Amino acid sequence: MVSSGRTHRAPRRGDAKATEETMARRGAGTPFLLRLSLLLLLHPGGTLGCASVAVGSPIVPLGSAVTASCTIQSELCRGLEQGKVRITWMLDNEPMAGSQRQGPGGTEVSNLTLPQFNRTQAKLWCWVEWNGTKQRVGMAEIRAGYPPAKPFNLSCVLTLSDYGLTCQWQQGADSHLPTSVALKCAGSRAQVVTGCTPQGDRSHCTVPRRLLQLYRQMEIWVSATNALGTTESEHLYIDPMDVAKLDPPALQSIQSIPFQTDCIALAWEVARSNAYMELQCELRYQAAEDPAWALVTGIVGQAGTTQHCGFLFGTRYHFQMRCRRSSARGYWSEWSPGRNYTTHEKAPTGKLDAWWSTRLAGVGGRLEVQLRWKAPRRREANGRVLGYRVTLSPRRRGRDPPTACNTTHTQCNFSVPAGTRRVYLSVYNAAGESAATEVVLLERKGQPLARLWAVPGGERSLWVCWESPPAPVAAYILEWQRVSSEPGRCSACWQMERDGAATRALIRDGIEPFQQYNISVYPLYKDAIGLPVHTAAYSKQKAPSYAPKLHLKSISKSGAELCWDPVPVEMQNGFITSYTIFWANSTAEVSSATVNPSLSSFVIRELKPSTLYKVHIMASTAAGSTNGTSLTLVTMVLDDIEIQFLFLTLALIFVLLILLLICFQKNGRVKQQFWPNVPDPANSSLGKWVPVELQQEHLQVPGTREPGLATISTVTVLERATWGKEPTAEPASPFPAMPQPYVQQEGLGRPGRGWAAAEPHRGPGGSGETVQYARVVGDGYKGQQHAPPRLYLRSSSSQPLLPEPSPSPKPYQNLWFHRATPHGCPGDGGCPEELLATFPLLQGLRISGAEELQDCRTF
Repeated sequence: MVSSGRTHRAPRRGDAKATEETMARRGAGTPFLLRLSLLLLLHPGGTLGCASVAVGSPIVPLGSAVTASCTIQSELCRGLEQGKVRITWMLDNEPMAGSQRQGPGGTEVSNLTLPQFNRTQAKLWCWVEWNGTKQRVGMAEIRAGYPPAKPFNLSCVLTLSDYGLTCQWQQGADSHLPTSVALKCAGSRAQVVTGCTPQGDRSHCTVPRRLLQLYRQMEIWVSATNALGTTESEHLYIDPMDVAKLDPPALQSIQSIPFQTDCIALAWEVARSNAYMELQCELRYQAAEDPAWALVTGIVGQAGTTQHCGFLFGTRYHFQMRCRRSSARGYWSEWSPGRNYTTHEKAPTGKLDAWWSTRLAGVGGRLEVQLRWKAPRRREANGRVLGYRVTLSPRRRGRDPPTACNTTHTQCNFSVPAGTRRVYLSVYNAAGESAATEVVLLERKGQPLARLWAVPGGERSLWVCWESPPAPVAAYILEWQRVSSEPGRCSACWQMERDGAATRALIRDGIEPFQQYNISVYPLYKDAIGLPVHTAAYSKQKAPSYAPKLHLKSISKSGAELCWDPVPVEMQNGFITSYTIFWANSTAEVSSATVNPSLSSFVIRELKPSTLYKVHIMASTAAGSTNGTSLTLVTMVLDDIEIQFLFLTLALIFVLLILLLICFQKNGRVKQQFWPNVPDPANSSLGKWVPVELQQEHLQVPGTREPGLATISTVTVLERATWGKEPTAEPASPFPAMPQPYVQQEGLGRPGRGWAAAEPHRGPGGSGETVQYARVVGDGYKGQQHAPPRLYLRSSSSQPLLPEPSPSPKPYQNLWFHRATPHGCPGDGGCPEELLATFPLLQGLRISGAEELQDCRTF
């Protein structure tokens, strides 16, 4: 720290060494002569007194202006005699701009002004820049702060054990500067002295006895000083003995006064240090069940006894005592060590609040009674209650009435003869038994209240309000029960309001926040009990603990029915005001609907078919809302009715198709329209024609018929040939001439068709004549009724086909059964394409030469 006008010698050896290391790191490209000159410049012996830094004041108020100057004497800095020297400033690590000028004697001077210094502490550096290299040559440390704050709340206490005066105070705001604090004191005619100095940052110290003047007034204050000024606290004018804190007294004995049964006598003894002082004392006591203390003031005297009344009987108390000088306004001593005492008991007093319910028993005609009552208050119990007694008549001197119940609980169930209208209830302790309370068993048939409601009286209480009925009321009975899925036992959830003119009552027993309570109020009349009126209430509400879980009940293409289980009443935390259903599709189109809290289902309508939706429910009370978990659903493509209609339509179409097929099979006219009949040559009139002589002849068909005769239509044409001669031209005939004989066959089990060449038959005498045969074997078309195959044989020749001696079949026998080995069609294996076109039987079976049919047998 450099004061004004003082210079700072720079640089130091350490700075020179650091600069040399810096230059060594940088100096790979620095010329050797430049580095050598810097070493000479920075050598300690060569820079003695070459630079100085001065500031206007090293300690300034925070926020004020600061001025500084840096002076460089070039002739004292070897190496700086030649060349231009540039001076710069750094405030800690922040560069500052100053003004540079030439001073007297060849010096370089730089001035710096900081208009507002807002730092509590900083270092201001002066740098010299020569040939591109900077070096710190001077430094000044500046501090800023405030004048010391004024101390306050000065107080002092005299301790009689060593008679030292201990004073304490509170410091003001931090001044950011080193501050010295001292406690000053002065007597009435003595000079000011420093009583004590606190250690460290403490704000209290003790003035020793030798600096005090007891029983005389002294002036005491706190002084705080720093570089910017001095501040004093308010001066305190006191007699040290007036602020003396005495040692606490000691309680000796406590006992009850026999004749004044609610009073006690207490004896105490003062400490030795207070033996010759006039004292003023206080007594406090507290019952074990009472959190507050009761205070007894105005006890005067050095030592002795005191009496006090108003204590409860049979109650345990805790006593403490303290004292101070009676002529002073000083401090109380600490409370003495506590002492316990239990007052004596006496018989209970007062009447008990009772509530009952009755019903007739099924057997014996007796009346079953449930009687409940409230325990007596401490002031009426007069000690520890040992039990309760219920009798059927009041107690009379010399004899005890019959007892219906004797218990330590606050309720009792018993039976009495039918017609009993009064029972008597009493409580007893070790000192005696109370007077009996008469309980009249009235019937519940009176008028109910006009109106009943409840409002919170706090987190753990409820105000129950009502409108009185027209008839005068003697008292009211209030019952309340916590609503739960599992009702708990509650024997104390009722109370009696004895003021018949009251219109409200505060209930506290068992009331908890966020729980629902059912409340009933019965008016008590002189001769009856009124019918109850009910209400429900919360002492405090909040958002439900959780929302119900959604279930999908049914879904269609445009709607979905949701259902949920109500939130258990323990988790509602208030009256459910509404349920809100939210649903959104994949395009974030959110919709919502509010549902009455009494409902447990909801139908979402106007949904899009085959679309995914996310649905959740929110349960709300007057104090907040809670969201439930999300339910994902996908709407259907078709409704159930549409699906049923589709299946019904398909079934009807199927049935119609079946009926149509049956109609086609059974109805020939319809069948004819789709499958018309094609003429069948086998069943034609020609096919059924048989000559007369053949009709009279019994046809014998060989038994060895070829099995499985297929549907065959065969035409055989035999070309006339002269045996042993070349064929000659044949006169014109109605049938076209064939190039060679051929046979066409078709049968069952033979796929396809074959052609067989016919052997030329030679007539008798070897002369060959052309013989034509026409044979038709017919069968019905597919689906037609099969008729026995018929064969027709025709010949245009007037000569017999075979000579008599030769073996030949009979005229009426079918040559088909002789199984002539078929030969393939002449040529390349194919048959003439014009066969079907030229075969006469296929042209309406017009056969010429019918007159020659007597020469052959047709069958």
